[in-house]
Amino acid sequence: MLSDRISELLPVARPRRTGAVVGVVGLAVTVAGIAARIGDMVRIGPAAEPLLAEVVALDGERVVCLPLGPLGGVGVGSPVVNTDSPLRIAVGEQLRGRVLDGLGRPMDGGPALAGLERVSVDMAPPSAMERSLIDAPLQLGVRALDTMVPCGHGQRIGIFAGSGVGKSSLLSMITRGTQAEITVIALIGERGREVREFLENDLGPEGLARSVVVVATSDQPPLVRLRAGFVATRIAEFYRDQGKNVLLMMDSLTRIAMAQREVGLSAGEPPATRGFPPSVFALLPTLLERAGPAPVGGITGLYTVLVEGDDHNEPIADAARSILDGHVVLDRKLATAGHFPSIEVLESVSRVTGAITTPAQRADASTLRRLLAAQRDVRELVEIGAYVPGTNPDADRALELKPLINDFLRQRIDDQVSADQAWRQLAELLHAGGQE
Repeated sequence: MLSDRISELLPVARPRRTGAVVGVVGLAVTVAGIAARIGDMVRIGPAAEPLLAEVVALDGERVVCLPLGPLGGVGVGSPVVNTDSPLRIAVGEQLRGRVLDGLGRPMDGGPALAGLERVSVDMAPPSAMERSLIDAPLQLGVRALDTMVPCGHGQRIGIFAGSGVGKSSLLSMITRGTQAEITVIALIGERGREVREFLENDLGPEGLARSVVVVATSDQPPLVRLRAGFVATRIAEFYRDQGKNVLLMMDSLTRIAMAQREVGLSAGEPPATRGFPPSVFALLPTLLERAGPAPVGGITGLYTVLVEGDDHNEPIADAARSILDGHVVLDRKLATAGHFPSIEVLESVSRVTGAITTPAQRADASTLRRLLAAQRDVRELVEIGAYVPGTNPDADRALELKPLINDFLRQRIDDQVSADQAWRQLAELLHAGGQE
């Protein structure tokens, strides 16, 4: 303990070397005269009101920093001091029920986070050989998910959709219906108007009481939006290390990738796939692998992915899908038809279904998928009146049960259904009319 305390005090006792701003281009601030490492936080400007910035690139004796606030007032010659430390945040049980900004600071008007342990936002993920197996289901409270795309404790699932298809509304349903001990919610790149709506209408006082919310709106600097994802993940890791099963919900992973694109391009990286520099594709596994099962506790991760132009094969969606343990696809046609949640069941997959469901449950889910696939195959023939009953037994039964199937897959946003109820309703649906 004494050696740790000495290590903490050494940076304070070390003489400070002051550098100066030598250039500002776009978002990047170039500094000369200080020794720094990637990730160090620096203070720019007068000591009374300094601007915090993070070192993102090194070029000989010059350092490239990106600000965590507005650049107004920064000019050539502005003093710069290195803190010799990365971004640190306060963690502790007192975070429960709080709303924090992208740097982990309270923004809900509540008391200051005094006396809490301060930790770096960067942390190595658990070793692959130390991770426990995913063998228990986690109830999400959404009928279509709990039966057709079941989620396990420690699983990581992506929710893929275009804009305005219902990702945030689906997250709010999950927040109220989940059985997780604590929920960490990251709202990244959202409209400022939607934050209070989500907190007061979707989450509510009861949901907020067992949650920690991290907010970085779209008007925040790119580095704040980027760091918000790591701040939320680090808070989830704190609760995981206490032995808790944590639900981490991040909306959205695409906004983090876009923030990293701005950071990378400002630091001088060359653009690669669709303008995304290579660091974006290195960032995704670094962030996503930190969720999952651990020797003690676990983090179940739900990440929304905003697909550009409803193209589910665009670079960020494709890279995220290859890393995650499952994906849920939301369909715009279902959304515009008033079908909520607009989950396209046939395109959605959970990679741990076999480990967290019983043989009977898997049989029921497979039967419903088969019926939905048969219905899709004959849809055009039915619409033009060319389908002849008796041609396809699965299609005949799917058309007969279509109203019941649609009712099963639909759910009001305020309707909470347990996983046991959902499986029972699915079995009753499939046995309707006495058919197996």
